[in-house]
Amino acid sequence: MAFRNPIRKIWGIGGKVLNGWVALPSPLAAEALARASWDSITIDLQHGTADYADLLSLFPIIEKAGAAPIVRVPWLDEAAIMRALDAGALGIIAPMINTAEDARRLVAACLYPPQGTRSFGPIRARLACGETYFDKANAEIVPFAMIETRDAVENLDAILATEGIGSLYIGPADLSLAYGYAPGFDREEPEMLALLKDILQRSRQAGIPCGIHCGTASYAARMAEYGFSLMTVGSDARFLEAGARQAVTAFRSACGEACLPELKVNPRLLPAR
Repeated sequence: MAFRNPIRKIWGIGGKVLNGWVALPSPLAAEALARASWDSITIDLQHGTADYADLLSLFPIIEKAGAAPIVRVPWLDEAAIMRALDAGALGIIAPMINTAEDARRLVAACLYPPQGTRSFGPIRARLACGETYFDKANAEIVPFAMIETRDAVENLDAILATEGIGSLYIGPADLSLAYGYAPGFDREEPEMLALLKDILQRSRQAGIPCGIHCGTASYAARMAEYGFSLMTVGSDARFLEAGARQAVTAFRSACGEACLPELKVNPRLLPAR
């Protein structure tokens, strides 16, 4: 039976994709994350700590959970894109897509000829997706063009007109930097909200789905109401940090001063006189 990308399947019925994010290349952490039933999970090779070898251990966990494996590659690099696809990625998020030529290169690296220039050799993708992989790959792979600069916004219509582009993906942190704000997710500044809505509207007019990285589930739900097609919420690293902080804060609050350790000074750590 021909394989189907869960992202394409959800979009095909007008649904929204909830995307998880892996910054820590731990199989155990990935398995714990995947149990939450995300629609897709992205492994971050740009700012995360995973490398290519980690894809081979993390992809089976994501696939077993029924989610689509996505990879954010370190940069717009054809070799990195093709290797991630050969390992089994069903979507590629390429950072800093600023021009139509950037978008064309992304699409070309993701698709087999004659639509693209991807070299054939799906060493693991064939095992994960079956013998029909070649027949269906071009229709199922999603090339995500990351929009995160002023140049990208100025060239957005040309990027959207690139044949084969699968989706936009807004990176709020770098986009905020480009417009003079501190980096961060879940923007509330009127200028940034207007910009996000403008990118979304132009994307929808072109018939191209648009995704966005969010810091909280409530903000992601709001973006879904606006009309975004894919929402990322946090990351494994941020969940771990937030959960640990919440547990420690709750303990300190409930226990009070009685549970604070007595402060003692080790004489060996005192400065020499």
